[in-house]
Amino acid sequence: MACDEPAALSGIFTRQNSANTNSLDFEPDADYKFVESLEERYKCAYCHLVLHNPHQTGCGHRFCQQCILALRELNAVPTCPVDKETIKMHEVFKDNCCKREVLNLHVFCKNFPDCNSKVILGRYQEHLQQCLFESMQCTNDGCRDQILRKDLKEHLSQHCKFREEMCQYCNTYVVLINIKNHEENDCPDYPVPCLQNCSQIILKKEIEKHHAVCPEAEVDCPYKQYGCHVKVKRGKLAEHENSALREHMLQILDKNSRLEEQISDLYKSLECKENKIQQLADAIKKCEKEFRQYTQVFGNNSNLMVSTQALASHLDKSARLESQVKQLIQMANQQQSKLDLQPLFDTIENVKQKIALMETYEQRLVVLEDQSSKHDLQINIHKAQLNKNEERFKLLEGTCYNGKLIWKITDYKMKKKEAVEGRVLSIASQPFYTSRCGYRLCARAYLNGDGSGKGTHISLYFVVMRGEFDSLLLWPFKQKVTLMLLDQSGKKNHIVEVFRADPNSSSFKRPDGEMNIASGCPRFVPHSVLENTKNTYIRDDTLFLKVVVDLTDLEEL
Repeated sequence: MACDEPAALSGIFTRQNSANTNSLDFEPDADYKFVESLEERYKCAYCHLVLHNPHQTGCGHRFCQQCILALRELNAVPTCPVDKETIKMHEVFKDNCCKREVLNLHVFCKNFPDCNSKVILGRYQEHLQQCLFESMQCTNDGCRDQILRKDLKEHLSQHCKFREEMCQYCNTYVVLINIKNHEENDCPDYPVPCLQNCSQIILKKEIEKHHAVCPEAEVDCPYKQYGCHVKVKRGKLAEHENSALREHMLQILDKNSRLEEQISDLYKSLECKENKIQQLADAIKKCEKEFRQYTQVFGNNSNLMVSTQALASHLDKSARLESQVKQLIQMANQQQSKLDLQPLFDTIENVKQKIALMETYEQRLVVLEDQSSKHDLQINIHKAQLNKNEERFKLLEGTCYNGKLIWKITDYKMKKKEAVEGRVLSIASQPFYTSRCGYRLCARAYLNGDGSGKGTHISLYFVVMRGEFDSLLLWPFKQKVTLMLLDQSGKKNHIVEVFRADPNSSSFKRPDGEMNIASGCPRFVPHSVLENTKNTYIRDDTLFLKVVVDLTDLEEL
């Protein structure tokens, strides 16, 4: 039965399909690099690429499934492009055997040579989903960067501009590219400078609260209501009040005088109003008296109409007078309320209290200044003691107790110049000891020489110093002493001088003063040898001297 439609082809292929190849597949149009050359039997007879879902015709040639459908669409009667025979669609079948062979062909990863993996064609797409050298788009929203899979983790955590980072101020996660805008505009904990130039840094959410107490903010003088229109920084407000105290008092007195004048005027006005009220009251009494007279005169019925009209007239007049009296009483009460001087008295009392408080502050300031001077003196004494202790601690930290001294002399050129100019002839090392309770010793160097070595050599001496345990030690000092100039090249070409202490010399007796007379080598090393650039006794303007005391036969306490 002929199958004219692709749907029919699909039905035929389904019956022939193998369950073993369901999970394997590959992209048909990709450029694959096979480990071994692709055999012709695995190539489509139409597109000449590797067979994808191969189908075999009645003439024995293989085609990709899509190629078979393409041939059917191009020609009503499709023909094989190899042997030109007519392709009968009912003879076409899905070649699962060939498909399995194709899917198991080995290919190189497309990222070769970075990726040297060889995978079967059916697992090629699966390999690309895991290949470390496959290029993929960054997963962060907004980022268009293409990154190798092996570099993706580092890109997401360190390089991507669209990664989320925690704001260092409010601990909110923000996209890195927006973090600057977030800090400056949205972050409530972002530190900003005070707008009043007070040099303080304030959190943005607290800026309004700070401005209410900022010492650099300009505020009105508290005596503005009395005429002082000065604007002054809050931190200098007290200073302004103290310096302008006299002016403020004069302004208060001036306003007080004006208020007293106003009070006097109000009293006069009130007196006039009271006189007018009295006149109106008299007029009302007069009207009442006339009313009673009219009542007596027009007592009969014939004159009742006339008396009624007169009565109405008098009642109207009485109502108007009563209304005027009420208005005058209301005005008088208003004037009385204006004469309330209690706020003025409260202000004057407040000023008096401030003046008394300032006088108290002046007395306390004198006492505090005296105490401050005493504290400064004590602080200076403590500072001197701390400096002395610090120097002693540094000395103790660098002290050796094994009879060996490594002496590092820095800034050689400057110190030698000082010796040549006669400013500092010699320098001494830090003390060292033969043991914890042993002899206290040091070295002394003359960088421009001493005695027979002056101007040509470095002179190096050994010095016995007074120690804390001298009364327990054997005297005179009799040990062998080695003086060394250390080679800094690592070849150990040291310059060495050895001598044994002379028990008859005063240099090795028990010290009477801080230290004995130095003993050693006035011609220890020539300047020509020390400063020769071929030698490595000086590096970075620094040289090292070593003193070693032979501790053999030395009794330890």
